[in-house]
Amino acid sequence: MKKYNIIFLERTFPSANMILIKDELPVLIDTGFGSDAEETEQLIREAGVSPEELPLIVNTHYHSDHVGGNYHLQKNYGVTIAAHKWDAHLINSCDREACSAEWLDQPIEPYQVDIMLSDNDEIETGSSSLKVLHTPGHTLGHLSLYEPEEEILICGDLFHNNDIGWLNIFREGVASIQRSMESLERLSKLRIQKAYSGHGPYIENPSASIDAARARFDKWLKAPEKVSWHACKRIFAFTLMIKNGLAKEEINPYLLKCGWFQDFARCSFQLQPEEFIQILLDEMIRSGAASWHNNHLIAAAPYKAPQEKWINKNIKPKDWNSQIVSSMTQSVGNE
Repeated sequence: MKKYNIIFLERTFPSANMILIKDELPVLIDTGFGSDAEETEQLIREAGVSPEELPLIVNTHYHSDHVGGNYHLQKNYGVTIAAHKWDAHLINSCDREACSAEWLDQPIEPYQVDIMLSDNDEIETGSSSLKVLHTPGHTLGHLSLYEPEEEILICGDLFHNNDIGWLNIFREGVASIQRSMESLERLSKLRIQKAYSGHGPYIENPSASIDAARARFDKWLKAPEKVSWHACKRIFAFTLMIKNGLAKEEINPYLLKCGWFQDFARCSFQLQPEEFIQILLDEMIRSGAASWHNNHLIAAAPYKAPQEKWINKNIKPKDWNSQIVSSMTQSVGNE
């Protein structure tokens, strides 16, 4: 008879979902966006686990909506953080490319990875264990976690109930579609009763969602421009969420300074960035990803806007060296 309990915490953008394995050795999978760190802590407490007694955080991958609460929990409570070894190297060396934060223009406060995970590692929770599955595609270091007794899968952003994670061909490689399909093929061979993804509701029919994801990736192989459109709309919509919209006059200068926008315009669509601005705006409106309100472009999906004070700090991995040293020193001094 199982002694553990899996608590699925579905969250509103900009935070990704969290999964809390409540057992003798509780494990938290992902920590949301940085501006929601206090809410992240409150959700853990309400689930009956105090962060002081939380032994481990596991990140499915290093995007800002999945790792943003790491700083708060590691700095204030010394929680151990585990991630795939490829993510860990970039994080721990404070590489500018860590989390793709610079390219995406998404702030992330500093943290360090304590445990470097590899494929087929086991994470013990007390009465059970989670098998680590390296499932690259959405990112090269993307992980899924599988509990074989209850046949439960935690799949991050590899696939969702009715969608798939966007692909970053400029940071993860043009073969990310094939990697995603290989990852899905591996998961399709598992017995899965329930699956929990990084966004949206829990997945009641994992096999059907995996099949739908594979079919969509197969279409993308035949029409690569769909990869770029999917990514551009996801990235820009997320930007509109964390900035609580952009005024019309702010949009052009903002997009022209973004690495992701420059790369997609020039390389994916063979356009000058200035030419691509209106095309992207038209597609955001046409697809329903955003709409105009009082001369501001606003994301259509429900979200909770970050506090302006927090977002204005705009901390990126290039700023982490001194930040990490000072935060760790402060944490030790407070013990």
